[in-house]
Amino acid sequence: MVERVLIVDDDPVQRRLLENMVGRFGYEPVVVETGDAALAHLSGAETFDCIVLDLVMPGLDGLGVLSRLREAGVATPVIVQTAHGGIDNVVSAMRAGAIDFVVKPVGPERLQVSLKNAIATRALEGELARMKRSRAGTLTFRDIITRSERMRAVLRTAEKAASSHIPVLVEGESGVGKELIARAIHGSSARRAKPFIAVNCGAIPENLVESVLFGHEKGAFTGATERHTGKFVEASGGTLFLDEVGELPLASQVKLLRAIQENEVEPVGARRPVRVDVRIVSATNRDLIADVKAGRFREDLFYRLHVFPITVPPLRDHVEDIPDLVRHFVVRFAAEEGKRVRSVNPSALSLLAAARWPGNVRQLENAVFRAVVLAEGDEIGAAEFPQVAAQMSAEQTSPAADPPVVPAATAPLMIESPPMATVSILPPEMPASALSLLDEHGEVVPLEDIEARAIRFAITHYRGQMSEVARKLRIGRSTLYRKLESLGLAADDAHTDDVSAG
Repeated sequence: MVERVLIVDDDPVQRRLLENMVGRFGYEPVVVETGDAALAHLSGAETFDCIVLDLVMPGLDGLGVLSRLREAGVATPVIVQTAHGGIDNVVSAMRAGAIDFVVKPVGPERLQVSLKNAIATRALEGELARMKRSRAGTLTFRDIITRSERMRAVLRTAEKAASSHIPVLVEGESGVGKELIARAIHGSSARRAKPFIAVNCGAIPENLVESVLFGHEKGAFTGATERHTGKFVEASGGTLFLDEVGELPLASQVKLLRAIQENEVEPVGARRPVRVDVRIVSATNRDLIADVKAGRFREDLFYRLHVFPITVPPLRDHVEDIPDLVRHFVVRFAAEEGKRVRSVNPSALSLLAAARWPGNVRQLENAVFRAVVLAEGDEIGAAEFPQVAAQMSAEQTSPAADPPVVPAATAPLMIESPPMATVSILPPEMPASALSLLDEHGEVVPLEDIEARAIRFAITHYRGQMSEVARKLRIGRSTLYRKLESLGLAADDAHTDDVSAG
């Protein structure tokens, strides 16, 4: 999903000019005629990355809109545009919260620079504020970057848990952001002023689990030269996050169960237990139910932890969040590395949206870090993600181990579409380079799904080179980007290796 720019202007000619320019810059323009209409868009569920606002309009003018935005706490950057470029207007607009000021008719280069700077500044300010809240333990659900309805449903569920002391188990694949959810639960709870203590249970040596969690007395065992309070005591009054709780050895699971049940821990070598007041949030990437059946995880502990389960989907199930996540990581790493990277071009975003990301958000984060280091200019392109393109190409060209048997009812169908090349449409069981006309239920796949998969395959095949993709598909680049949006390709869950053009 590209950045969205809200254009507010009562002049139809200016609206059309701005809409065309913003679209050419690679952003998604949304156009309204009045200040009231702008506020209606901004007060709803829609999100915008920047606003281009006419200062002089009938009814609610630009200064009135700025005032209302400030009262509502809307932090979207605003570029004010007017035909009256007096210094008084500039001062009034800046005092009211505008980030930049341009005079009609604005040139394309001036507007493009202003938009790029405004979006980059907003991203940097948001990232700095997010980092401060993370260090202070006051991270909230508003700090979690998502536009996905599926992820928003997860966050709404987690918010309900935050208002209670109920034990939470966050489930999901490695790298999906389970600890971020846990921190948001703590930062949105009544315990946010108290400690948030995170423990990776899979990283603790088996013989030290009890000492790390429950503490030990001086001289309790060889090497115990000082008294250690343990993570439970450190987190008392706050939240204890047990990451990868499924990795705990069985012997430690018994003591963990008692600590949760009795609200007390017994340090190694201590004569009496210590009372604690801890809210437990745990996380796992394992199937704990299967572990219970196999005897690797205690059933009674499972039901103590699994009171309020929250399942975080993998990145491939909410790929519409990839552009925002990429920009978030670019801002952070550019600041850390002292690079002047300010944006990511559409071809790179399309390449990243088409990848499968088995390592989820963590893998995406590492890929962006490498791209920022490789970048030589102020913009990151597809060339800065050679490993992603190579991986996608390898997945697409990997041969199948055994050729599948094609049922007679779904035999290959050859479709001629002059002057395009002949396209082979094969059933879903066929190996790489095949697209089925039937879904798993035997129903015909909608035409727009076939088009979306074809475009995704072309992006993968030509390694994100959007000019080449458009040329081979025999459409214009602007048409290609419009189709990416209208087809919802970034949110499509189809594999990138199900279609072949012959």
